[in-house]
Amino acid sequence: MSDDQLTYRDSGVDIGGAERTLRSVLPSIQATYNENVVAGVGGFGGLYRADFGNLQRPVLVSSIDGVGTKTKVAAMVGDFSGLGADIVNHSVNDILCQGAKPLFFLDYFATSRLDPAVFVQVIESAAKACAENGMVLLGGETAEMPGVYHDEEIDLVGAVVGVVDYERRLPRGKILPGDTVIGIASVGLHTNGFSLARVALFEHGSLSVRDRVPGLESTIGEELLRPHRCYYNSVYPILQEAEGIRGIAHITGGGLHGNLPRAMHPNVQAVIDRRSWQPLPIFKLIQESGRISDHEMFSAFNMGIGMVLVVSKDSASAVVRMLTEAGEAAAAIGYIQTGAHDVQIV
Repeated sequence: MSDDQLTYRDSGVDIGGAERTLRSVLPSIQATYNENVVAGVGGFGGLYRADFGNLQRPVLVSSIDGVGTKTKVAAMVGDFSGLGADIVNHSVNDILCQGAKPLFFLDYFATSRLDPAVFVQVIESAAKACAENGMVLLGGETAEMPGVYHDEEIDLVGAVVGVVDYERRLPRGKILPGDTVIGIASVGLHTNGFSLARVALFEHGSLSVRDRVPGLESTIGEELLRPHRCYYNSVYPILQEAEGIRGIAHITGGGLHGNLPRAMHPNVQAVIDRRSWQPLPIFKLIQESGRISDHEMFSAFNMGIGMVLVVSKDSASAVVRMLTEAGEAAAAIGYIQTGAHDVQIV
């Protein structure tokens, strides 16, 4: 080949390098496989045997989402090791709101130029999270797109497929006035609100990812990068045992205002007592740095509540006890009343 002949690699896409990098993480991916995997990574599509055990009327539940601009903070800190778990756990939590058990997961990793070290961190993190949730990492896509992404910038998206028995799907029954709202604690921002957080902290507040969070030993970067907590292993067994669970909401982008109504029927309103839990210090720092209103904070961030269960009043104390025994910090944080289809935080 003459020196003046153009190659794909010259344009910024190294197919051979991407294939070598993928081969390096295959053991981690294949460690998630179970007896239902017919064909995994390497083909044009993953094959998964549709064996749903004792389910009478199995219904597939799917969801897709991204990590968003949390990737920008990861680049600022130089630590991408939690992002794979972020997107897996976010996705599993989403389908848990339908009462679903996760079956398999697909990832999409895009960048300007592939950094093998970053890719390995992300995919191994995703594979570990899949294994922790009893789910297969069935396949994925890696894309180098110079000119679309800036250098050292990545995008990460994930899709999950799960299953639920039709009669056990959520929401169940009708949410009624007098029902109890139970909140389960988050560990930080999870994967939402980072565009606002970055502007508040780093532009308005002139802070750095290396600065300490007041009242904590950890840095701002460490607090922002705490992996999205997954509630599947603690909540799913309770769904099979407890009576009176009406609905579940995963508190992601939109906060309590935007997500709790998705689990509620029309003509009922959730009243949340903000004094029933203490938001994490990182939220206070974001609010003060950006001079952000309370309403905006509760509309953009989870504010320390990662998941909400709406349960009958008679079942509330038992469900809180079961969540606590499962290792979650949980408490009754409000109630349902007749009213507009919204959330009032008082």
